[in-house]
Amino acid sequence: MAEIIGVEKGSPASKAGILPGDWLLEINGHPIADVLDYRFYVTEKRVRLKLHRGPDIYEVTIQKEEYEDPGLEFATFLMDEKRSCRNKCIFCFIDQLPCGMREPLYFKDDDSRLSFLQGNYVTLTNMSDADLDRIIEMHITPVNVSVHTTNPELRVMMMKNRFAGKILEQMRRLAAGGVQMNCQLVICKGINDQEELSRSMRDLEAFYPQVDSVSVVPAGLTMHREGLYPLEPFNADDAAALIDQVNAFGDECLKKHGVRMFYVADEVYVRAGRDLPGEEYYDGYPQIENGVGMMTSMQAELEEELPYLQEDYDIGKKRTLSVATGAAAYEYICKLVAKIEKICYNTTIRVYKIKNEFFGENVTVAGLVCACDLLSQLEGKELGEKLVLPSVMLRATGDLFLDGVSKEEFEEKLGTPVVYSETDGASFVRALLTDE
Repeated sequence: MAEIIGVEKGSPASKAGILPGDWLLEINGHPIADVLDYRFYVTEKRVRLKLHRGPDIYEVTIQKEEYEDPGLEFATFLMDEKRSCRNKCIFCFIDQLPCGMREPLYFKDDDSRLSFLQGNYVTLTNMSDADLDRIIEMHITPVNVSVHTTNPELRVMMMKNRFAGKILEQMRRLAAGGVQMNCQLVICKGINDQEELSRSMRDLEAFYPQVDSVSVVPAGLTMHREGLYPLEPFNADDAAALIDQVNAFGDECLKKHGVRMFYVADEVYVRAGRDLPGEEYYDGYPQIENGVGMMTSMQAELEEELPYLQEDYDIGKKRTLSVATGAAAYEYICKLVAKIEKICYNTTIRVYKIKNEFFGENVTVAGLVCACDLLSQLEGKELGEKLVLPSVMLRATGDLFLDGVSKEEFEEKLGTPVVYSETDGASFVRALLTDE
């Protein structure tokens, strides 16, 4: 049952007399519990809706185009409450947040529906057999799974959840039902690395082709870990060993399957002091949203743009611009900027590396840079006509930094116009060179 809060004017639902305040009960005889039920059953050309209005239950039949939305708006995106995480993972980033941040940041979601709809990674620990069957029945694919380890006892220990050890059983069920899965392994030094990592990679390879991509990322450790499980950050040697281990196994998968399956996050290469692989390593970037290949992709896209700079922009215009980013991407952004400056010979672009003092220096990715660190470290710097920031510094709705500072407040305090760029080469060029 889902509450309807709006009906689009002129839509099939509006023509059928459905009103805000009605409650949707069923579509074509199927109970509607959430957005997945709704999207699955509403695709037909002819749908019969059972609704609740005040004391009355009534039905309407709607004729529409196949896959056309009837025009209903619901009280929540999921048409239900978010499912919170039941785990207490030893590496959980939310547990490492300082006090006093925005309340929504402390909510831990582990909702399989968001895996399908928004690409979130889920652990499957709060899913029943009925939930798995529904995913299979509705052909919900792909599902992004946070695996971390396939050792049942170790997974229970790492996630502090007695149901966590069923992961391989759950994945077998999904794979047999034709569900595609992307996986991630968050690696904690001395716990699920080395031999345990080899075991996990072997177990996951056995699911190919239902599993064809696995990202290997280090646990993010902030300085706010008082009272939490003792974890150590990866040093340069640890990072290099992790790269070698994963890539050796990936090379074997490449020979057997035509894809390497296992990919190391960009930040591991930066920590190891190694150059990032070329585009061929990433097999079409199946894990780019997980920070795997993002910088290589951005560089390749930017180089495709360079031949068109003279055609699309005034390359002789005198400009002074600035860019700020996290420590992990700094060297790569400097290289990209140098390529632009070489063509735009009157353009000066200063790149500033922002040290993460809010979360601690072990956190180096741009997406976790807060406004307070930007403001303190850019104070007194030559920023030029505008500052370009990666849009990943803002929350999904694009209006706030992690520390709750709005875009408008940030720009006012900075005293310089700010432009936000998506993490692709073409967007970066446009953000820098488009006159506003």
